[in-house]
Amino acid sequence: MDETLRREVRLLTTRLGVIVKEQCGPEALGIVALINFLIGMILAFVGATELAQFGASIYTADLVAVASVREMACIMTGIIMCGRTGAAFAAQLGTMKVNQEIEAYQTFGISAIEFLVLPRMLALILMMPLLVIFADLIAITGGFLVSTLALGVSAQLYLQRTLDAITLTSFLLGVIKGSFFGVIIALTGCLRGMQCGTNAAAVGLATTSAVVTGITWIIASDGIFAVICSALNI
Repeated sequence: MDETLRREVRLLTTRLGVIVKEQCGPEALGIVALINFLIGMILAFVGATELAQFGASIYTADLVAVASVREMACIMTGIIMCGRTGAAFAAQLGTMKVNQEIEAYQTFGISAIEFLVLPRMLALILMMPLLVIFADLIAITGGFLVSTLALGVSAQLYLQRTLDAITLTSFLLGVIKGSFFGVIIALTGCLRGMQCGTNAAAVGLATTSAVVTGITWIIASDGIFAVICSALNI
Protein backbone atom coordinates (compact mmCIF):
# COMPACT_ATOMS: atom_id res chain seq x y z
CA MET A 1 0.00 0.00 0.00
CA ASP A 2 1.61 3.29 -1.12
CA GLU A 3 1.94 6.42 1.00
CA THR A 4 -0.97 8.26 -0.67
CA LEU A 5 -3.36 5.41 0.06
CA ARG A 6 -2.08 5.24 3.63
CA ARG A 7 -2.89 8.92 4.15
CA GLU A 8 -6.37 8.44 2.71
CA VAL A 9 -6.98 5.49 5.01
CA ARG A 10 -5.85 7.49 8.06
CA LEU A 11 -8.14 10.37 7.07
CA LEU A 12 -11.11 8.06 6.56
CA THR A 13 -10.37 6.32 9.87
CA THR A 14 -10.38 9.69 11.67
CA ARG A 15 -13.67 10.67 10.05
CA LEU A 16 -15.18 7.30 10.93
CA GLY A 17 -14.07 7.76 14.54
CA VAL A 18 -15.79 11.16 14.74
CA ILE A 19 -19.02 9.77 13.28
CA VAL A 20 -19.01 6.80 15.66
CA LYS A 21 -18.33 9.10 18.64
CA GLU A 22 -21.43 11.10 17.72
CA GLN A 23 -23.46 7.89 17.51
CA CYS A 24 -22.14 6.60 20.84
CA GLY A 25 -22.30 9.94 22.65
CA PRO A 26 -24.66 12.83 21.79
CA GLU A 27 -27.17 10.68 19.89
CA ALA A 28 -27.50 8.32 22.88
CA LEU A 29 -28.16 11.01 25.48
CA GLY A 30 -31.94 10.98 25.06
CA ILE A 31 -32.56 7.30 25.75
CA VAL A 32 -29.89 7.21 28.49
CA ALA A 33 -31.54 10.19 30.20
CA LEU A 34 -35.05 8.72 29.96
CA ILE A 35 -34.15 5.29 31.35
CA ASN A 36 -31.97 6.57 34.18
CA PHE A 37 -34.48 9.25 35.15
CA LEU A 38 -37.13 6.55 35.53
CA ILE A 39 -34.69 4.35 37.47
CA GLY A 40 -34.01 7.22 39.89
CA MET A 41 -37.74 7.74 40.41
CA ILE A 42 -38.33 4.02 40.99
CA LEU A 43 -35.50 3.81 43.52
CA ALA A 44 -36.92 6.80 45.39
CA PHE A 45 -40.45 5.38 45.52
CA VAL A 46 -39.36 1.89 46.56
CA GLY A 47 -36.79 3.18 49.05
CA ALA A 48 -39.21 5.61 50.64
CA THR A 49 -41.89 2.93 51.02
CA GLU A 50 -39.53 0.55 52.81
CA LEU A 51 -37.67 3.15 54.88
CA ALA A 52 -40.91 4.80 56.03
CA GLN A 53 -41.62 1.66 58.09
CA PHE A 54 -38.62 2.57 60.24
CA GLY A 55 -39.20 6.31 60.22
CA ALA A 56 -36.12 6.84 58.06
CA SER A 57 -37.56 8.34 54.89
CA ILE A 58 -34.80 10.94 54.79
CA TYR A 59 -32.32 8.19 53.93
CA THR A 60 -34.06 7.83 50.57
CA ALA A 61 -31.55 10.37 49.28
CA ASP A 62 -28.66 8.17 50.42
CA LEU A 63 -30.22 5.11 48.82
CA VAL A 64 -30.79 6.78 45.46
CA ALA A 65 -27.33 8.37 45.42
CA VAL A 66 -25.35 5.26 46.35
CA ALA A 67 -27.39 2.85 44.23
CA SER A 68 -27.22 5.12 41.18
CA VAL A 69 -23.52 5.97 41.39
CA ARG A 70 -22.24 2.48 42.24
CA GLU A 71 -24.59 0.22 40.31
CA MET A 72 -27.71 1.30 38.48
CA ALA A 73 -26.42 4.16 36.31
CA CYS A 74 -23.47 2.24 34.90
CA ILE A 75 -25.28 -1.06 34.42
CA MET A 76 -28.42 0.46 32.87
CA THR A 77 -26.30 2.62 30.57
CA GLY A 78 -24.31 -0.47 29.60
CA ILE A 79 -27.45 -2.43 28.78
CA ILE A 80 -28.90 0.48 26.79
CA MET A 81 -25.69 0.92 24.80
CA CYS A 82 -25.46 -2.82 24.22
CA GLY A 83 -28.94 -2.89 22.70
CA ARG A 84 -28.36 0.30 20.76
CA THR A 85 -24.70 0.61 19.81
CA GLY A 86 -23.51 -2.98 20.13
CA ALA A 87 -26.32 -4.10 17.84
CA ALA A 88 -25.47 -1.30 15.39
CA PHE A 89 -21.82 -2.36 15.28
CA ALA A 90 -22.77 -5.97 14.57
CA ALA A 91 -25.29 -4.96 11.89
CA GLN A 92 -22.90 -2.56 10.16
CA LEU A 93 -19.97 -4.98 10.06
CA GLY A 94 -22.24 -7.91 9.22
CA THR A 95 -23.72 -6.03 6.26
CA MET A 96 -20.22 -5.18 5.06
CA LYS A 97 -19.30 -8.84 5.35
CA VAL A 98 -22.34 -9.88 3.31
CA ASN A 99 -21.55 -7.25 0.64
CA GLN A 100 -17.91 -8.43 0.58
CA GLU A 101 -16.69 -4.94 1.48
CA ILE A 102 -14.35 -6.32 4.15
CA GLU A 103 -12.74 -8.60 1.56
CA ALA A 104 -12.30 -5.56 -0.68
CA TYR A 105 -10.40 -3.73 2.08
CA GLN A 106 -8.15 -6.72 2.55
CA THR A 107 -7.50 -6.87 -1.18
CA PHE A 108 -6.12 -3.33 -1.05
CA GLY A 109 -3.97 -4.25 1.94
CA ILE A 110 -6.14 -2.31 4.44
CA SER A 111 -6.53 -3.92 7.84
CA ALA A 112 -10.21 -4.38 8.66
CA ILE A 113 -9.38 -4.44 12.37
CA GLU A 114 -7.51 -1.14 12.22
CA PHE A 115 -9.95 0.62 9.90
CA LEU A 116 -13.33 -0.74 11.00
CA VAL A 117 -13.05 -2.22 14.50
CA LEU A 118 -10.53 -0.01 16.30
CA PRO A 119 -12.35 3.35 15.74
CA ARG A 120 -15.59 1.85 17.03
CA MET A 121 -13.93 0.40 20.12
CA LEU A 122 -12.08 3.60 20.97
CA ALA A 123 -15.18 5.74 20.46
CA LEU A 124 -17.34 3.64 22.77
CA ILE A 125 -14.63 3.27 25.43
CA LEU A 126 -14.12 7.05 25.48
CA MET A 127 -17.84 7.88 25.53
CA MET A 128 -19.00 5.39 28.19
CA PRO A 129 -17.45 7.19 31.23
CA LEU A 130 -19.09 10.45 30.13
CA LEU A 131 -22.43 8.71 29.62
CA VAL A 132 -22.17 7.12 33.08
CA ILE A 133 -21.51 10.50 34.72
CA PHE A 134 -24.47 11.95 32.82
CA ALA A 135 -26.62 8.99 33.90
CA ASP A 136 -25.60 9.53 37.56
CA LEU A 137 -26.84 13.12 37.44
CA ILE A 138 -30.09 12.20 35.72
CA ALA A 139 -30.88 9.32 38.11
CA ILE A 140 -30.24 11.54 41.14
CA THR A 141 -32.46 14.20 39.56
CA GLY A 142 -35.27 11.65 39.22
CA GLY A 143 -34.96 10.70 42.89
CA PHE A 144 -34.79 14.38 43.83
CA LEU A 145 -38.05 15.22 42.08
CA VAL A 146 -39.90 12.29 43.64
CA SER A 147 -38.59 13.03 47.14
CA THR A 148 -39.27 16.76 47.05
CA LEU A 149 -42.60 16.72 45.23
CA ALA A 150 -44.18 13.51 46.52
CA LEU A 151 -42.44 12.63 49.78
CA GLY A 152 -42.19 16.04 51.40
CA VAL A 153 -38.40 16.09 51.74
CA SER A 154 -36.89 19.55 51.48
CA ALA A 155 -34.64 20.21 48.51
CA GLN A 156 -31.76 21.49 50.62
CA LEU A 157 -31.81 18.47 52.93
CA TYR A 158 -32.02 16.03 50.02
CA LEU A 159 -29.04 17.58 48.25
CA GLN A 160 -27.01 17.62 51.46
CA ARG A 161 -27.74 13.96 52.16
CA THR A 162 -26.83 13.12 48.55
CA LEU A 163 -23.47 14.90 48.75
CA ASP A 164 -22.71 13.23 52.08
CA ALA A 165 -23.57 9.76 50.74
CA ILE A 166 -21.51 9.88 47.55
CA THR A 167 -17.81 9.17 48.05
CA LEU A 168 -15.04 9.52 45.51
CA THR A 169 -14.48 5.76 45.65
CA SER A 170 -18.11 5.02 44.76
CA PHE A 171 -18.09 7.57 41.97
CA LEU A 172 -14.87 6.24 40.41
CA LEU A 173 -16.08 2.66 40.79
CA GLY A 174 -19.16 3.42 38.69
CA VAL A 175 -17.08 5.19 36.03
CA ILE A 176 -14.55 2.34 35.85
CA LYS A 177 -17.32 -0.22 35.55
CA GLY A 178 -18.91 1.83 32.79
CA SER A 179 -15.62 1.92 30.87
CA PHE A 180 -15.24 -1.85 31.28
CA PHE A 181 -18.79 -2.37 30.03
CA GLY A 182 -17.90 -0.22 27.02
CA VAL A 183 -15.05 -2.62 26.19
CA ILE A 184 -17.43 -5.58 26.45
CA ILE A 185 -20.06 -3.94 24.24
CA ALA A 186 -17.56 -2.94 21.55
CA LEU A 187 -15.86 -6.35 21.57
CA THR A 188 -19.08 -8.36 21.33
CA GLY A 189 -20.62 -6.10 18.70
CA CYS A 190 -17.55 -6.04 16.47
CA LEU A 191 -16.77 -9.73 17.00
CA ARG A 192 -20.26 -10.89 16.05
CA GLY A 193 -20.23 -8.57 13.05
CA MET A 194 -16.90 -9.90 11.80
CA GLN A 195 -18.10 -13.48 12.37
CA CYS A 196 -21.29 -12.88 10.39
CA GLY A 197 -22.17 -15.27 7.61
CA THR A 198 -22.60 -14.33 3.98
CA ASN A 199 -26.39 -14.13 3.67
CA ALA A 200 -28.99 -11.59 4.76
CA ALA A 201 -30.37 -13.77 7.56
CA ALA A 202 -26.90 -13.96 9.10
CA VAL A 203 -26.94 -10.21 9.79
CA GLY A 204 -30.01 -10.55 11.98
CA LEU A 205 -28.52 -13.50 13.80
CA ALA A 206 -25.24 -11.63 14.37
CA THR A 207 -27.10 -8.62 15.75
CA THR A 208 -29.18 -10.72 18.12
CA SER A 209 -26.12 -12.66 19.25
CA ALA A 210 -24.20 -9.42 19.92
CA VAL A 211 -26.96 -8.04 22.16
CA VAL A 212 -27.51 -11.28 24.09
CA THR A 213 -23.79 -11.91 24.56
CA GLY A 214 -23.09 -8.32 25.56
CA ILE A 215 -25.86 -8.12 28.16
CA THR A 216 -24.90 -11.52 29.58
CA TRP A 217 -21.27 -10.48 30.00
CA ILE A 218 -22.26 -7.11 31.49
CA ILE A 219 -24.37 -8.79 34.19
CA ALA A 220 -21.70 -11.43 34.84
CA SER A 221 -18.88 -8.90 35.08
CA ASP A 222 -20.96 -6.71 37.41
CA GLY A 223 -21.32 -9.72 39.70
CA ILE A 224 -17.54 -10.20 39.59
CA PHE A 225 -17.06 -6.53 40.45
CA ALA A 226 -19.43 -6.95 43.40
CA VAL A 227 -17.45 -9.91 44.74
CA ILE A 228 -14.13 -8.08 44.35
CA CYS A 229 -15.47 -4.93 46.03
CA SER A 230 -16.86 -7.00 48.90
CA ALA A 231 -13.52 -8.75 49.35
CA LEU A 232 -11.66 -5.43 49.31
CA ASN A 233 -14.27 -3.65 51.49
CA ILE A 234 -14.83 -1.01 48.85
